[in-house]
Amino acid sequence: MKFIVSSTELLSHLQAISRVINSKNSLPILDNFLLDLNGNTLTMTASDIETTLITSMEVDSADGNGKVAVASRLLLDTLREFSDQPLTFTINNSNLAMVITSANGSYNFIGQNGDEYPRLPLLQEDARLLSLPVSQLSAGISKTLFCTADDELRPVMNGVYFDILQDGLILVATDAHKLVRYKTSYTTATLGEDEEKVSFILPKKPATMLKNILPKESGEVEIKFDAKNAYFKLSNYTMICRQVEGRFPNYNGVIPKSNAYKIIIDRVSLLNALKRVSVFSNQASNLVKLDFNGNLIHISAQDIDFSISAEETINCQFEGEAIKIGFKSSFLIEILGNINSSDVILELTDPSRAGIILPFENEENEDILMLLMPMLLND
Repeated sequence: MKFIVSSTELLSHLQAISRVINSKNSLPILDNFLLDLNGNTLTMTASDIETTLITSMEVDSADGNGKVAVASRLLLDTLREFSDQPLTFTINNSNLAMVITSANGSYNFIGQNGDEYPRLPLLQEDARLLSLPVSQLSAGISKTLFCTADDELRPVMNGVYFDILQDGLILVATDAHKLVRYKTSYTTATLGEDEEKVSFILPKKPATMLKNILPKESGEVEIKFDAKNAYFKLSNYTMICRQVEGRFPNYNGVIPKSNAYKIIIDRVSLLNALKRVSVFSNQASNLVKLDFNGNLIHISAQDIDFSISAEETINCQFEGEAIKIGFKSSFLIEILGNINSSDVILELTDPSRAGIILPFENEENEDILMLLMPMLLND
């Protein structure tokens, strides 16, 4: 088979799917891209068995059909060195010798039999369908992914939980210290009449792939899933991944329902103050103290081992008795960095209970709640 393709267009497609490939694979064939030519459509696949990413593009001209597996690193390293120009790929179907011809030279590869590449898992007949705008899924994954854990003992925490209800979609992620709940709407979903919800857990790696791909896409994303696998179909990409097996924790149970203290703060002022003050916190604990009194927040940190400390005072809107609470500064900075609103609402019950951080104004079609567990103060 033979085809002509733009070097930069091919490179951009291959780079997007190459992140799936592991540095060490259990099967040698997984070190390769699968190239499948059918008519004028070239389909490219990368996989690590658990996650598979597929993309396709139209080639300028084609002769014959077929598929071949090509060493991913060798092909990427070659394509990176070309300026934008047409490249001719010629593959001998009998011995899989592959030649790339450019305006000034030729480059010889040896491919592998494309039939040895792992087959895609088939969804069961009772697979569910969910569709929603790409922009909403992109925002939801971006706002929750940072909260996923790396916990070998509790693998259910190592992903984003999709909770599909009759009246909307909820994405949740938690690492037991912090939690994000992102509510949005969907276009369509297949739920039985007597079913209140269906759910699955998307692992961290495919969620990261989607976070990188979705901003370049538009329109709707179609999600099909059964008890084991999930298919994400976009206009230019298809991703298939194995779900995390297990039962996700009851996230509603850990969210305080009524909070006595409600503070409105300028997000950027608080974020910048925390970044400055946290430099002086103990490196092991990262503890910062927030002391709310009147319309002021007193932010302080110290490291007794090195005899260093820092404090700042910023304005806020707060009515009530004074309250002091401690948080891990890196977690609080991370949460504030993932909120777009200019002001945030901090809701507290007491210094030993989780604090809730909310955007003062939500974006259209989204409702975000972030939760952070406090650290105990000695004073």
